[in-house]
Amino acid sequence: MKRTTAAQPDVATLFIAASELDSNLYYATKFVAPDPFIYMEVKGERLLVMSDLEMDRAKSQASVDRVLSYSELEKKAKSNGTKEPSTVDIVHVILREAKIRQLLVPANFPFIHATRLQELGYSMKPKRDPFYERRVVKTAEEVRCIEAAQRATEEAVAAAHATLKLATIRGGELWLDGEVLTSERIKKLINVKLMERDCVAQHTIVAGGEQACDPHHEGTGPLPANRSIIFDVFPRSADSRYFADMSRTVIRGTASPELKRLYQTVKDAQEEAITKVKDGADGMKIHQGICDRFEKAGYKTGLVDGRMQGYFHGTGHGVGLDIHEAPRISRTGSLLQEGHVVTVEPGLYYPGLGAVRIEDMVLVTSDGCRNLTDFPKTFELG
Repeated sequence: MKRTTAAQPDVATLFIAASELDSNLYYATKFVAPDPFIYMEVKGERLLVMSDLEMDRAKSQASVDRVLSYSELEKKAKSNGTKEPSTVDIVHVILREAKIRQLLVPANFPFIHATRLQELGYSMKPKRDPFYERRVVKTAEEVRCIEAAQRATEEAVAAAHATLKLATIRGGELWLDGEVLTSERIKKLINVKLMERDCVAQHTIVAGGEQACDPHHEGTGPLPANRSIIFDVFPRSADSRYFADMSRTVIRGTASPELKRLYQTVKDAQEEAITKVKDGADGMKIHQGICDRFEKAGYKTGLVDGRMQGYFHGTGHGVGLDIHEAPRISRTGSLLQEGHVVTVEPGLYYPGLGAVRIEDMVLVTSDGCRNLTDFPKTFELG
């Protein structure tokens, strides 16, 4: 399917990046490459410039109009008097023939290339994300890809929770197969399960006790008994390259009344927030509603002994080709739109007591949302 270009006819769009790392470039080309290449939108035509190594693969896989040979354009640049053509000199050949002097580039466009283009007389306008506005609203196929990654995530987390259930409690720690059960062992189990489903996980979080009170602590060492353990799993499909994202908080052993209340407060707030997600809803208001609810329940947010506690992160973010993308459900907020896929993930964090975070992904609809997550919210595993 041919995608709408971002620039006007007299303005060319230019990327020089590796699509393996740049989701906007992958979105535009549907071509994965580990090394930087040139992508341009020139007068309505979408062009790739590829090395001889990648020419055939690009022609068969990329969703563009034409694939041009870097080596052939290099010859043309040399015939025009450039002794050792650079990547920018190749771009210059194309733009000069098209008689275009204005460029639209992503905000992360390489400075070294921008400087050279300006020296050649081009005017450049950087554009912040979302570079392609259509990326924010997901197609039915994109939603299917996200759901497939989510099903794999749920299978992996289910296997991890089953392993926790098999553990025994000794001296405040979890033991399995004659050894202490660690965060590393459970993370490896999750990541391997995901690999078996053609998903790649990085920075999987399995953090218990005090570690869980730092929202992005990935977790290390022995897992505690009778204390909350946060699972936050967000793999990318190796096939579609779309992400999923889910958080659950569990405890192996017995939860204190205070910890049970903390869990129930977060769960109730999360489920209420989901009911407020719909087309036209204000993400800032949804977030503030959770903050108000936590305050009313007696859970204060602020700095205590040099460490933040309470609720000090956003409620949700978009998910797609990036794990964090527009829109936002947070104190800055965004207006939600039908077709957005967003997380809803409030949490409370109190050193000494513990932490709870619960996260689902939902698809915004005209009159509400559809929860893409199909996994139980069970706190005590037994």
